[in-house]
Amino acid sequence: MTTLITPFREFFRKGDVILLSLCLAASTFGLALIYTATNYMDMDIPRFVIIQFVAIVLGVVVYMIFTFLDFQLFTEKKWKWMLAFNVIMILLLKTPLGEDYDSGNLNWLVISRIIPGFPMDLQPNEIVKIPFILLLAHQISKLQEGGHDISSIPSLMMIGGHAAFMLGLIVIICGDFGMCVMYTMIVVTLMWMAGVKLRWFVLGGGAVAGGAVALWNFVLPETSYWTDYRIMRFRVVLDHSLDTLNRGYQQTRSLLAIGSGQIFGQGYLHGTQTQSAASQALPARHTDFIFAVCGEELGLVGCLVLLLLLGGIALRCIWVGRHANSPFSAYLCMGMAGMLLAQVFFNVGMCLFVLPVMGLTLPFISYGGSSIITLYAAMGIVSSVKARTLPGWLRDRSNV
Repeated sequence: MTTLITPFREFFRKGDVILLSLCLAASTFGLALIYTATNYMDMDIPRFVIIQFVAIVLGVVVYMIFTFLDFQLFTEKKWKWMLAFNVIMILLLKTPLGEDYDSGNLNWLVISRIIPGFPMDLQPNEIVKIPFILLLAHQISKLQEGGHDISSIPSLMMIGGHAAFMLGLIVIICGDFGMCVMYTMIVVTLMWMAGVKLRWFVLGGGAVAGGAVALWNFVLPETSYWTDYRIMRFRVVLDHSLDTLNRGYQQTRSLLAIGSGQIFGQGYLHGTQTQSAASQALPARHTDFIFAVCGEELGLVGCLVLLLLLGGIALRCIWVGRHANSPFSAYLCMGMAGMLLAQVFFNVGMCLFVLPVMGLTLPFISYGGSSIITLYAAMGIVSSVKARTLPGWLRDRSNV
């Protein structure tokens, strides 16, 4: 019995219990929203709620296990295997296990095809984000330890080459540009925290903006791609009256749901669109557009509580990063915080019809087994950094 109790005592003594509490609070909020979003299916307990609950429990177990692992040592010794893992996971999508579910993006591995009855599909893009952050933090910290100027062209080419390789692989295999945006934001966050000079961000941003303007005004209107579904996702954001029954339909319904909730919402389990089984009601309400469910049933107050919880998780990651015992660990925490904040920003912007649909879920809130376990794994890595934080007196002496 003592053998079983000791690890729990160690976890509560060293691990980040505050971060875990915030994650559980957000997940519980999400579980309640998934329940109301799937209540119209007329089941006693929708299978989505059960699967999400099991995924949360598994996520907590992973969080606790990861707290005791030294990821800096692991990455230094196994970085080649981690890179190979990332590549293999993406390439598996091209096997018979890969499925796009008519979304246009090859994003899911249907494990039930080899393990009958397996309740969850795996999303390699979500899983790979974690080792990608580990590898990028390792690469940047090693460049700095070797005395390289992180803003020099050779350093930027090495970091950019790693990022471009993964982004290119995702584009070619998956066609998921929304996930590419997420990976890009992770790279930008880590480069900024590493001290890359502002001029490189200005030059990069200017090049992207200039290319987008040229493409939009001079290339696309002259080609058949002007009406491609990816381009239409941007066009409907700029003109909400354009294609409201097709490419702009999801966001039009989302905006209507959020607006109808006003300050306090229509009431839990009483949202007009959320509880409607009609085909013209709010789509993807338990996944991509779950923020609209919160807005309709719980109003502005509910949305603010949700955002405060997610913001609290990100701030806790930043706090742990600021007290980390090595640059690698600091970059790791900042990368996790950047990943979380970017995904929240793009999902909420999509629901408010100010950003295009990208197929990005709301962290800890949206339904998704592999997503929630991956998020807890990411936060478990932050907890492992906190478990190895130097005491204040020793940290002060190390700076002498």
